[in-house]
Amino acid sequence: MRLLVTGGSGFLGGYVLDEAARRGHEAVALARSEAAATAVARHGGQPLIGDFDDPARLAGAFAAARCELLVNLASLGSGHAPAIVTATKAASIGRAVFVSTTAVTTTLPARSKQVRLAAEREIRGSGLQWTILRPTMIYGAPGDRNLSRLLTLLPRVPLFPVPGGGRHLQQPVHVADVADAVLNAVQRAGGAGHCYDVAGPEPLSFTELLRVCARAVGSRARFVPVPLAPLVAAARCYEAVSARPRIRAEQVQRLAEDKAFAIDDAVRDLGYAPRSFADGILAEVRALGLATGATR
Repeated sequence: MRLLVTGGSGFLGGYVLDEAARRGHEAVALARSEAAATAVARHGGQPLIGDFDDPARLAGAFAAARCELLVNLASLGSGHAPAIVTATKAASIGRAVFVSTTAVTTTLPARSKQVRLAAEREIRGSGLQWTILRPTMIYGAPGDRNLSRLLTLLPRVPLFPVPGGGRHLQQPVHVADVADAVLNAVQRAGGAGHCYDVAGPEPLSFTELLRVCARAVGSRARFVPVPLAPLVAAARCYEAVSARPRIRAEQVQRLAEDKAFAIDDAVRDLGYAPRSFADGILAEVRALGLATGATR
């Protein structure tokens, strides 16, 4: 199948392009810069110059790609969903797989939540044969923006603060498992018209997540429960003085929310079979070149 991929130069995009090639698909991937085009080509995709901020030309670019199905990995939190849907329909592409996020379920008043939900409504009302995938926190390789920094830090510190006691649930998903779900959705038309949560096989508390990570890197750090409020306040101060903060107050606040999701529908309809968190973390530790403390 000939696929049109947006977001192909990103972290998840490289895995999706690799998996598409492995399965024998031909992928054309939108790229807005030479660096993005190089990243796409490195993973076997055919770069297609295009920019969501230029919707007048976007439709022409989509049409020129001559693809059968859209795989949208680009963030739905940027407000570009209407332009993407319009260009997809103008190019006579009838089927589309969109990657959203389980972050839309947060109870916090996050601005991106409303943008993403509006994007999902746009997709549902588009007339396309759509499938929406909502991954949880994605990890699994250097640059994952989530756990790679934690794995690098843990061997260096004797004490590690655990916000709010670490009792709330997490259910991270390995990037390769998300890519597998995306390609399964591409190949299984029966998933059209459905939204699927894509998570790890089972939830675990934040403290247990930290312990698994510590074992994997051979860290003996002690985990010390600390109140959440001071950490949120510190994160807000950091945001105020940093041009590009590496952590935001909202991320800290979300540690007080349970992020556990049923994956039964994805297992049934998409043949989804995610790896355990312990196995996924060991793979990431090896990819990062860190010493492993666990043997399995």
